[in-house]
Amino acid sequence: MTVFFAIAALLTLLVVGWLMRALMRPAAGNPVSSQNLNIAIYRDQLEALERDLARGAISAADYETTRDELQLRMLDDTDAGDPAAKAAIPAPQAGHRSALTLAVLIPVAAAGMYAWLGQPDALDPGAAQIAANQQVEQMVEGLAARLKANPDDRKGWAMLARSYKVMGRLDEAEQAFQKAGDAINNDPELLVAYADLLAVRADHNIAGRPLELIQQALALDPKHPMGLMMAGVAAYRADDFKAAIGHWENLLAVLPPDSDDARQIASNIAEARERAAAPGTPKSARPNDATASKQAPAAPAAAGAMTQEKINQMVDGLAARLKSQPDDLASWARLARAYKVLGRPEEAEQAYVKAGKLVDGDPDLLTQYADLLAMRAGNQLEGRPIALLDKALALNPKHPMALMMAGSAAFRRADFAQAITHWEKALTVLEPGSRDATLVAQELASARTKLGSKSPSSTKP
Repeated sequence: MTVFFAIAALLTLLVVGWLMRALMRPAAGNPVSSQNLNIAIYRDQLEALERDLARGAISAADYETTRDELQLRMLDDTDAGDPAAKAAIPAPQAGHRSALTLAVLIPVAAAGMYAWLGQPDALDPGAAQIAANQQVEQMVEGLAARLKANPDDRKGWAMLARSYKVMGRLDEAEQAFQKAGDAINNDPELLVAYADLLAVRADHNIAGRPLELIQQALALDPKHPMGLMMAGVAAYRADDFKAAIGHWENLLAVLPPDSDDARQIASNIAEARERAAAPGTPKSARPNDATASKQAPAAPAAAGAMTQEKINQMVDGLAARLKSQPDDLASWARLARAYKVLGRPEEAEQAYVKAGKLVDGDPDLLTQYADLLAMRAGNQLEGRPIALLDKALALNPKHPMALMMAGSAAFRRADFAQAITHWEKALTVLEPGSRDATLVAQELASARTKLGSKSPSSTKP
Protein backbone atom coordinates (compact mmCIF):
# COMPACT_ATOMS: atom_id res chain seq x y z
CA MET A 1 0.00 0.00 0.00
CA THR A 2 2.85 2.40 0.89
CA VAL A 3 4.56 1.71 -2.45
CA PHE A 4 1.35 2.42 -4.34
CA PHE A 5 0.83 5.79 -2.64
CA ALA A 6 4.49 6.71 -3.15
CA ILE A 7 4.25 6.02 -6.89
CA ALA A 8 0.95 7.91 -7.13
CA ALA A 9 2.43 10.92 -5.31
CA LEU A 10 5.51 10.89 -7.54
CA LEU A 11 3.44 10.85 -10.74
CA THR A 12 1.26 13.67 -9.42
CA LEU A 13 4.32 15.79 -8.61
CA LEU A 14 5.73 15.17 -12.10
CA VAL A 15 2.49 16.34 -13.72
CA VAL A 16 2.28 19.42 -11.48
CA GLY A 17 5.94 20.24 -12.11
CA TRP A 18 5.51 19.98 -15.88
CA LEU A 19 2.47 22.27 -15.83
CA MET A 20 4.13 24.83 -13.54
CA ARG A 21 7.22 24.93 -15.75
CA ALA A 22 5.08 25.65 -18.78
CA LEU A 23 2.96 28.29 -17.04
CA MET A 24 5.79 30.10 -15.27
CA ARG A 25 8.15 30.28 -18.26
CA PRO A 26 8.70 33.98 -19.26
CA ALA A 27 6.85 35.07 -22.40
CA ALA A 28 8.92 36.13 -25.40
CA GLY A 29 6.72 39.03 -26.58
CA ASN A 30 5.40 42.30 -25.22
CA PRO A 31 3.17 42.49 -22.16
CA VAL A 32 -0.30 41.08 -22.67
CA SER A 33 -3.65 42.12 -21.32
CA SER A 34 -4.16 40.71 -17.84
CA GLN A 35 -7.92 40.99 -18.22
CA ASN A 36 -8.01 39.00 -21.45
CA LEU A 37 -5.65 36.37 -20.05
CA ASN A 38 -7.75 35.88 -16.91
CA ILE A 39 -10.94 35.62 -18.94
CA ALA A 40 -9.33 32.92 -21.10
CA ILE A 41 -8.16 30.97 -18.04
CA TYR A 42 -11.56 31.08 -16.36
CA ARG A 43 -13.26 30.10 -19.61
CA ASP A 44 -11.01 27.04 -19.83
CA GLN A 45 -11.77 26.14 -16.22
CA LEU A 46 -15.51 26.49 -16.81
CA GLU A 47 -15.29 24.28 -19.90
CA ALA A 48 -13.34 21.67 -17.94
CA LEU A 49 -15.93 21.84 -15.18
CA GLU A 50 -18.73 21.28 -17.71
CA ARG A 51 -16.89 18.27 -19.14
CA ASP A 52 -16.55 16.78 -15.64
CA LEU A 53 -20.30 17.20 -15.13
CA ALA A 54 -21.06 15.57 -18.47
CA ARG A 55 -18.82 12.59 -17.62
CA GLY A 56 -20.44 12.23 -14.20
CA ALA A 57 -17.13 12.92 -12.45
CA ILE A 58 -18.82 15.52 -10.18
CA SER A 59 -22.35 15.98 -8.92
CA ALA A 60 -24.67 18.73 -10.09
CA ALA A 61 -24.44 20.42 -6.69
CA ASP A 62 -20.63 20.43 -6.77
CA TYR A 63 -20.76 21.73 -10.34
CA GLU A 64 -22.97 24.68 -9.43
CA THR A 65 -20.90 25.57 -6.37
CA THR A 66 -17.59 25.48 -8.28
CA ARG A 67 -19.08 27.34 -11.26
CA ASP A 68 -20.40 30.15 -9.03
CA GLU A 69 -17.02 30.44 -7.34
CA LEU A 70 -15.20 30.66 -10.68
CA GLN A 71 -17.62 33.28 -11.99
CA LEU A 72 -17.22 35.43 -8.86
CA ARG A 73 -13.45 35.19 -9.12
CA MET A 74 -13.59 36.12 -12.80
CA LEU A 75 -15.74 39.20 -12.06
CA ASP A 76 -13.38 40.20 -9.27
CA ASP A 77 -10.23 39.81 -11.40
CA THR A 78 -11.67 41.61 -14.44
CA ASP A 79 -13.42 44.41 -12.55
CA ALA A 80 -12.45 47.82 -14.01
CA GLY A 81 -10.50 49.60 -11.26
CA ASP A 82 -7.38 51.28 -12.65
CA PRO A 83 -7.50 50.99 -16.47
CA ALA A 84 -3.92 52.07 -16.78
CA ALA A 85 -2.68 49.46 -14.33
CA LYS A 86 -4.72 46.68 -15.89
CA ALA A 87 -3.98 47.54 -19.47
CA ALA A 88 -0.49 46.10 -19.50
CA ILE A 89 0.27 43.54 -16.77
CA PRO A 90 3.20 41.30 -17.68
CA ALA A 91 2.02 37.82 -18.75
CA PRO A 92 4.24 35.91 -16.32
CA GLN A 93 2.26 37.23 -13.32
CA ALA A 94 -0.96 35.56 -14.53
CA GLY A 95 1.00 32.38 -15.25
CA HIS A 96 2.29 32.30 -11.68
CA ARG A 97 -1.24 32.57 -10.33
CA SER A 98 -2.54 29.76 -12.53
CA ALA A 99 0.46 27.57 -11.75
CA LEU A 100 -0.04 27.92 -8.00
CA THR A 101 -3.76 27.26 -8.36
CA LEU A 102 -3.13 24.07 -10.36
CA ALA A 103 -0.39 22.98 -7.96
CA VAL A 104 -2.99 22.89 -5.21
CA LEU A 105 -6.01 21.72 -7.19
CA ILE A 106 -4.45 18.79 -9.08
CA PRO A 107 -3.28 16.72 -6.04
CA VAL A 108 -6.52 17.46 -4.16
CA ALA A 109 -8.65 16.57 -7.19
CA ALA A 110 -6.65 13.40 -7.85
CA ALA A 111 -7.02 12.21 -4.24
CA GLY A 112 -10.72 13.05 -4.25
CA MET A 113 -11.35 11.22 -7.52
CA TYR A 114 -9.54 8.11 -6.27
CA ALA A 115 -11.45 8.11 -2.99
CA TRP A 116 -14.71 8.46 -4.94
CA LEU A 117 -14.14 6.15 -7.92
CA GLY A 118 -11.28 3.90 -6.79
CA GLN A 119 -11.18 0.95 -4.43
CA PRO A 120 -8.83 1.77 -1.55
CA ASP A 121 -9.81 -1.45 0.28
CA ALA A 122 -8.32 -3.46 -2.57
CA LEU A 123 -4.87 -2.30 -1.42
CA ASP A 124 -5.30 -4.15 1.87
CA PRO A 125 -4.53 -7.89 1.35
CA GLY A 126 -6.32 -8.84 4.55
CA ALA A 127 -9.49 -7.01 3.55
CA ALA A 128 -9.30 -8.48 0.06
CA GLN A 129 -8.95 -12.00 1.49
CA ILE A 130 -11.90 -11.49 3.83
CA ALA A 131 -14.02 -10.17 0.97
CA ALA A 132 -13.04 -13.16 -1.19
CA ASN A 133 -13.88 -15.64 1.58
CA GLN A 134 -17.21 -13.98 2.23
CA GLN A 135 -18.01 -14.01 -1.47
CA VAL A 136 -17.25 -17.73 -1.70
CA GLU A 137 -19.39 -18.48 1.35
CA GLN A 138 -22.24 -16.42 -0.10
CA MET A 139 -22.02 -18.34 -3.37
CA VAL A 140 -22.09 -21.68 -1.53
CA GLU A 141 -25.03 -20.64 0.63
CA GLY A 142 -26.83 -19.40 -2.48
CA LEU A 143 -26.31 -22.79 -4.14
CA ALA A 144 -27.60 -24.57 -1.01
CA ALA A 145 -30.71 -22.37 -0.97
CA ARG A 146 -31.36 -23.04 -4.66
CA LEU A 147 -31.06 -26.80 -4.12
CA LYS A 148 -33.67 -26.72 -1.37
CA ALA A 149 -36.12 -25.47 -3.99
CA ASN A 150 -34.77 -27.87 -6.63
CA PRO A 151 -33.70 -31.03 -4.74
CA ASP A 152 -33.54 -33.19 -7.90
CA ASP A 153 -30.51 -31.31 -9.26
CA ARG A 154 -27.96 -34.12 -8.71
CA LYS A 155 -25.06 -32.24 -10.28
CA GLY A 156 -25.83 -29.25 -8.06
CA TRP A 157 -25.67 -31.45 -4.96
CA ALA A 158 -22.33 -32.87 -6.13
CA MET A 159 -20.94 -29.35 -6.57
CA LEU A 160 -22.23 -28.34 -3.14
CA ALA A 161 -20.68 -31.47 -1.59
CA ARG A 162 -17.22 -30.62 -2.92
CA SER A 163 -17.60 -27.00 -1.79
CA TYR A 164 -18.57 -28.05 1.74
CA LYS A 165 -15.63 -30.49 1.82
CA VAL A 166 -13.14 -27.77 0.89
CA MET A 167 -14.64 -25.47 3.54
CA GLY A 168 -14.26 -28.19 6.20
CA ARG A 169 -18.02 -28.60 6.72
CA LEU A 170 -17.82 -32.39 6.63
CA ASP A 171 -21.28 -33.28 7.97
CA GLU A 172 -22.96 -31.14 5.33
CA ALA A 173 -20.57 -32.43 2.67
CA GLU A 174 -21.51 -36.04 3.36
CA GLN A 175 -25.23 -35.23 3.27
CA ALA A 176 -24.78 -33.42 -0.06
CA PHE A 177 -22.84 -36.39 -1.54
CA GLN A 178 -25.70 -38.67 -0.53
CA LYS A 179 -28.22 -36.40 -2.23
CA ALA A 180 -26.07 -36.30 -5.38
CA GLY A 181 -26.86 -40.01 -5.80
CA ASP A 182 -26.06 -41.40 -9.25
CA ALA A 183 -24.50 -38.11 -10.38
CA ILE A 184 -21.15 -39.15 -8.88
CA ASN A 185 -21.09 -42.72 -10.25
CA ASN A 186 -19.58 -41.75 -13.61
CA ASP A 187 -17.19 -39.08 -12.33
CA PRO A 188 -13.88 -40.43 -10.93
CA GLU A 189 -13.05 -37.04 -9.38
CA LEU A 190 -16.27 -37.01 -7.37
CA LEU A 191 -15.93 -40.68 -6.41
CA VAL A 192 -12.43 -40.10 -5.01
CA ALA A 193 -13.53 -36.89 -3.24
CA TYR A 194 -16.38 -38.79 -1.59
CA ALA A 195 -14.04 -41.64 -0.64
CA ASP A 196 -11.56 -39.18 0.88
CA LEU A 197 -14.33 -37.53 2.89
CA LEU A 198 -15.56 -40.85 4.27
CA ALA A 199 -12.00 -41.90 5.12
CA VAL A 200 -11.33 -38.63 6.97
CA ARG A 201 -14.53 -39.03 8.96
CA ALA A 202 -13.50 -42.62 9.82
CA ASP A 203 -10.16 -41.49 11.27
CA HIS A 204 -8.41 -41.91 7.88
CA ASN A 205 -9.54 -45.53 7.52
CA ILE A 206 -9.77 -46.29 3.78
CA ALA A 207 -11.13 -49.83 4.15
CA GLY A 208 -14.77 -50.53 3.40
CA ARG A 209 -16.95 -48.01 1.56
CA PRO A 210 -14.10 -45.57 0.76
CA LEU A 211 -12.10 -48.34 -0.94
CA GLU A 212 -15.16 -49.41 -2.94
CA LEU A 213 -15.55 -45.85 -4.25
CA ILE A 214 -11.81 -45.67 -5.11
CA GLN A 215 -11.98 -48.94 -7.06
CA GLN A 216 -15.01 -47.62 -8.92
CA ALA A 217 -13.10 -44.43 -9.77
CA LEU A 218 -10.04 -46.36 -11.02
CA ALA A 219 -12.28 -48.49 -13.23
CA LEU A 220 -13.32 -45.25 -14.94
CA ASP A 221 -9.86 -43.62 -14.90
CA PRO A 222 -6.98 -46.08 -14.22
CA LYS A 223 -4.52 -43.15 -13.95
CA HIS A 224 -6.37 -40.99 -11.46
CA PRO A 225 -3.55 -39.74 -9.16
CA MET A 226 -5.40 -39.46 -5.86
CA GLY A 227 -7.27 -42.72 -6.53
CA LEU A 228 -3.98 -44.56 -7.12
CA MET A 229 -2.43 -43.05 -4.01
CA MET A 230 -5.33 -44.03 -1.74
CA ALA A 231 -5.59 -47.51 -3.29
CA GLY A 232 -1.87 -48.01 -2.62
CA VAL A 233 -2.23 -46.91 1.01
CA ALA A 234 -5.19 -49.27 1.50
CA ALA A 235 -3.22 -52.20 0.00
CA TYR A 236 -0.15 -51.40 2.12
CA ARG A 237 -2.22 -51.37 5.30
CA ALA A 238 -3.69 -54.75 4.30
CA ASP A 239 -0.11 -56.13 3.88
CA ASP A 240 -0.71 -56.57 0.14
CA PHE A 241 2.63 -54.98 -0.74
CA LYS A 242 2.58 -56.21 -4.34
CA ALA A 243 -0.70 -54.41 -5.01
CA ALA A 244 0.56 -51.29 -3.21
CA ILE A 245 3.71 -51.26 -5.38
CA GLY A 246 1.59 -51.68 -8.52
CA HIS A 247 -0.68 -48.75 -7.66
CA TRP A 248 2.21 -46.47 -6.72
CA GLU A 249 4.26 -47.35 -9.81
CA ASN A 250 1.25 -46.38 -11.94
CA LEU A 251 1.02 -43.17 -9.95
CA LEU A 252 4.73 -42.45 -10.38
CA ALA A 253 4.26 -42.65 -14.16
CA VAL A 254 1.82 -39.69 -14.14
CA LEU A 255 3.60 -37.45 -11.63
CA PRO A 256 6.20 -34.82 -12.65
CA PRO A 257 9.56 -36.64 -12.25
CA ASP A 258 11.29 -34.00 -10.10
CA SER A 259 8.31 -33.12 -7.91
CA ASP A 260 8.15 -33.65 -4.14
CA ASP A 261 5.19 -35.98 -4.66
CA ALA A 262 7.23 -38.18 -7.01
CA ARG A 263 10.09 -38.42 -4.51
CA GLN A 264 7.63 -39.35 -1.74
CA ILE A 265 6.02 -42.05 -3.88
CA ALA A 266 9.44 -43.46 -4.83
CA SER A 267 10.26 -43.68 -1.12
CA ASN A 268 6.93 -45.43 -0.47
CA ILE A 269 7.65 -47.98 -3.23
CA ALA A 270 11.10 -48.70 -1.82
CA GLU A 271 9.65 -49.27 1.64
CA ALA A 272 6.92 -51.55 0.28
CA ARG A 273 9.53 -53.62 -1.61
CA GLU A 274 11.56 -53.95 1.58
CA ARG A 275 8.56 -55.20 3.48
CA ALA A 276 7.60 -57.61 0.68
CA ALA A 277 11.14 -59.04 0.39
CA ALA A 278 11.97 -59.37 4.07
CA PRO A 279 11.50 -63.02 5.16
CA GLY A 280 9.49 -63.53 8.31
CA THR A 281 8.27 -59.96 8.42
CA PRO A 282 5.48 -59.82 10.97
CA LYS A 283 2.04 -58.79 9.83
CA SER A 284 1.52 -55.06 9.88
CA ALA A 285 -1.29 -53.53 11.84
CA ARG A 286 -4.77 -53.73 10.42
CA PRO A 287 -6.29 -50.49 9.06
CA ASN A 288 -8.32 -49.90 12.21
CA ASP A 289 -5.31 -50.23 14.55
CA ALA A 290 -3.90 -47.14 16.19
CA THR A 291 -0.46 -47.80 14.66
CA ALA A 292 -1.65 -48.03 11.05
CA SER A 293 -0.81 -44.44 10.27
CA LYS A 294 2.79 -44.98 11.42
CA GLN A 295 3.36 -48.07 9.27
CA ALA A 296 1.59 -46.99 6.09
CA PRO A 297 2.95 -44.19 3.92
CA ALA A 298 0.50 -41.35 3.62
CA ALA A 299 -0.68 -39.51 0.54
CA PRO A 300 1.45 -36.39 0.03
CA ALA A 301 -1.62 -34.18 -0.07
CA ALA A 302 -2.94 -35.65 3.15
CA ALA A 303 0.29 -36.41 4.99
CA GLY A 304 -0.11 -33.41 7.30
CA ALA A 305 -3.53 -34.62 8.38
CA MET A 306 -2.53 -38.22 9.16
CA THR A 307 -1.23 -37.64 12.69
CA GLN A 308 -2.26 -35.46 15.60
CA GLU A 309 1.29 -34.10 15.81
CA LYS A 310 1.17 -32.85 12.22
CA ILE A 311 -2.22 -31.22 12.83
CA ASN A 312 -0.87 -29.39 15.88
CA GLN A 313 2.17 -28.26 13.89
CA MET A 314 -0.05 -26.82 11.15
CA VAL A 315 -2.24 -24.99 13.66
CA ASP A 316 0.76 -23.61 15.56
CA GLY A 317 2.25 -22.50 12.24
CA LEU A 318 -0.92 -20.56 11.43
CA ALA A 319 -0.84 -18.96 14.89
CA ALA A 320 2.80 -17.92 14.37
CA ARG A 321 1.99 -16.36 10.99
CA LEU A 322 -0.88 -14.37 12.48
CA LYS A 323 1.47 -12.71 14.95
CA SER A 324 2.98 -10.84 12.01
CA GLN A 325 -0.38 -10.50 10.17
CA PRO A 326 -2.85 -9.64 12.95
CA ASP A 327 -5.33 -8.03 10.53
CA ASP A 328 -6.07 -11.30 8.69
CA LEU A 329 -9.51 -11.80 10.25
CA ALA A 330 -10.43 -14.82 8.11
CA SER A 331 -7.34 -16.69 9.34
CA TRP A 332 -8.15 -15.81 12.96
CA ALA A 333 -11.59 -17.37 12.41
CA ARG A 334 -9.99 -20.53 10.95
CA LEU A 335 -7.57 -20.67 13.89
CA ALA A 336 -10.46 -20.33 16.35
CA ARG A 337 -12.31 -23.25 14.78
CA ALA A 338 -9.12 -25.34 14.78
CA TYR A 339 -8.42 -24.62 18.45
CA LYS A 340 -12.03 -25.50 19.30
CA VAL A 341 -11.79 -28.85 17.50
CA LEU A 342 -8.44 -29.60 19.17
CA GLY A 343 -9.91 -28.98 22.61
CA ARG A 344 -7.97 -25.79 23.30
CA PRO A 345 -10.94 -23.61 24.36
CA GLU A 346 -9.04 -20.72 25.95
CA GLU A 347 -6.95 -20.15 22.82
CA ALA A 348 -10.07 -20.62 20.67
CA GLU A 349 -11.87 -17.84 22.56
CA GLN A 350 -8.90 -15.49 22.13
CA ALA A 351 -8.85 -16.22 18.39
CA TYR A 352 -12.60 -15.54 18.06
CA VAL A 353 -12.04 -12.18 19.76
CA LYS A 354 -9.24 -11.39 17.29
CA ALA A 355 -11.55 -12.29 14.36
CA GLY A 356 -13.68 -9.34 15.48
CA LYS A 357 -16.06 -7.90 12.88
CA LEU A 358 -15.87 -11.01 10.72
CA VAL A 359 -17.56 -13.01 13.49
CA ASP A 360 -20.25 -10.36 13.97
CA GLY A 361 -21.40 -10.75 10.37
CA ASP A 362 -21.28 -14.55 10.08
CA PRO A 363 -24.05 -16.69 11.67
CA ASP A 364 -21.88 -19.83 11.53
CA LEU A 365 -19.03 -18.16 13.43
CA LEU A 366 -21.43 -16.57 15.91
CA THR A 367 -22.99 -19.97 16.65
CA GLN A 368 -19.61 -21.66 17.01
CA TYR A 369 -18.44 -18.88 19.34
CA ALA A 370 -21.63 -19.23 21.43
CA ASP A 371 -21.11 -22.99 21.65
CA LEU A 372 -17.52 -22.48 22.83
CA LEU A 373 -18.52 -19.97 25.51
CA ALA A 374 -21.34 -22.24 26.70
CA MET A 375 -18.93 -25.16 26.92
CA ARG A 376 -16.47 -23.08 28.95
CA ALA A 377 -19.32 -22.07 31.29
CA GLY A 378 -20.37 -25.63 32.04
CA ASN A 379 -22.88 -25.82 29.16
CA GLN A 380 -24.68 -22.68 30.36
CA LEU A 381 -26.24 -20.78 27.44
CA GLU A 382 -27.53 -17.73 29.31
CA GLY A 383 -25.70 -14.44 29.04
CA ARG A 384 -23.14 -13.93 26.29
CA PRO A 385 -23.85 -17.23 24.46
CA ILE A 386 -27.58 -16.51 24.02
CA ALA A 387 -26.77 -12.96 22.90
CA LEU A 388 -24.52 -14.39 20.17
CA LEU A 389 -27.23 -16.87 19.16
CA ASP A 390 -29.81 -14.08 18.88
CA LYS A 391 -27.42 -12.18 16.63
CA ALA A 392 -26.87 -15.29 14.49
CA LEU A 393 -30.61 -15.85 14.11
CA ALA A 394 -31.10 -12.20 13.17
CA LEU A 395 -28.69 -12.80 10.27
CA ASN A 396 -30.07 -16.25 9.38
CA PRO A 397 -33.43 -17.09 11.02
CA LYS A 398 -33.14 -20.70 9.82
CA HIS A 399 -29.65 -21.51 11.03
CA PRO A 400 -30.05 -25.13 12.28
CA MET A 401 -27.48 -25.14 15.09
CA ALA A 402 -28.49 -21.71 16.37
CA LEU A 403 -32.15 -22.77 16.46
CA MET A 404 -31.30 -25.98 18.33
CA MET A 405 -29.20 -24.14 20.91
CA ALA A 406 -31.72 -21.31 21.32
CA GLY A 407 -34.43 -23.91 21.87
CA SER A 408 -32.33 -25.60 24.56
CA ALA A 409 -31.77 -22.25 26.30
CA ALA A 410 -35.52 -21.52 26.27
CA PHE A 411 -36.32 -25.01 27.59
CA ARG A 412 -33.89 -24.62 30.50
CA ARG A 413 -35.54 -21.39 31.61
CA ALA A 414 -38.96 -23.12 31.34
CA ASP A 415 -40.04 -21.02 28.34
CA PHE A 416 -41.48 -24.09 26.63
CA ALA A 417 -43.49 -22.15 24.04
CA GLN A 418 -40.33 -20.42 22.80
CA ALA A 419 -38.43 -23.71 22.80
CA ILE A 420 -41.17 -25.31 20.69
CA THR A 421 -41.03 -22.41 18.22
CA HIS A 422 -37.27 -22.73 17.77
CA TRP A 423 -37.29 -26.52 17.48
CA GLU A 424 -40.22 -26.62 15.04
CA LYS A 425 -38.35 -24.23 12.80
CA ALA A 426 -35.17 -26.30 13.16
CA LEU A 427 -37.00 -29.41 11.95
CA THR A 428 -37.91 -27.62 8.72
CA VAL A 429 -34.23 -27.24 7.80
CA LEU A 430 -32.68 -30.40 9.30
CA GLU A 431 -32.26 -33.50 7.18
CA PRO A 432 -35.27 -35.79 7.87
CA GLY A 433 -34.17 -38.94 9.70
CA SER A 434 -30.78 -37.49 10.65
CA ARG A 435 -29.44 -37.81 14.18
CA ASP A 436 -30.02 -34.09 14.85
CA ALA A 437 -33.58 -34.23 13.52
CA THR A 438 -34.36 -37.26 15.70
CA LEU A 439 -32.92 -35.54 18.78
CA VAL A 440 -34.85 -32.33 18.14
CA ALA A 441 -38.09 -34.26 17.63
CA GLN A 442 -37.60 -35.93 21.03
CA GLU A 443 -36.89 -32.61 22.73
CA LEU A 444 -39.89 -31.07 20.98
CA ALA A 445 -42.19 -33.78 22.31
CA SER A 446 -40.85 -33.21 25.82
CA ALA A 447 -41.39 -29.44 25.55
CA ARG A 448 -44.99 -29.96 24.39
CA THR A 449 -45.63 -32.26 27.36
CA LYS A 450 -44.14 -29.69 29.74
CA LEU A 451 -46.21 -26.90 28.20
CA GLY A 452 -49.36 -28.99 28.50
CA SER A 453 -48.71 -29.66 32.17
CA LYS A 454 -48.34 -25.89 32.77
CA SER A 455 -51.58 -25.06 30.95
CA PRO A 456 -54.37 -23.77 33.25
CA SER A 457 -56.83 -26.23 31.70
CA SER A 458 -54.65 -29.15 32.82
CA THR A 459 -55.00 -28.14 36.47
CA LYS A 460 -58.80 -28.04 36.55
CA PRO A 461 -60.50 -30.74 38.69
